Amino acid sequence: MIGFGEPAPLTCSRAGCGDTASWRIEWRNPRIHSADRVKVWLACGEHVEFLREFLEARDFPVRVVPAVDEEARADGEAGVGGEAGGPERAHA
Repeated sequence: MIGFGEPAPLTCSRAGCGDTASWRIEWRNPRIHSADRVKVWLACGEHVEFLREFLEARDFPVRVVPAVDEEARADGEAGVGGEAGGPERAHA
């Protein structure tokens, strides 16, 4: 938010939610973004399906993968909270 500092890393993108995100939602609006432009929302387990469905309802290409923070990436871990699998989906 403007004027309120930076959000904590890996915070869910759902309005009003401050939970730690365990999912990364990659999407783009093909009407205004080229194929190489990817936007990212983060989601907690409670909101991942809501956010994915919101984007898919608009016919945006969507991919959901486990979120990985910088420390986990350096350590070679698969995702936040030890979750290696989940609702990975691609919508073309």
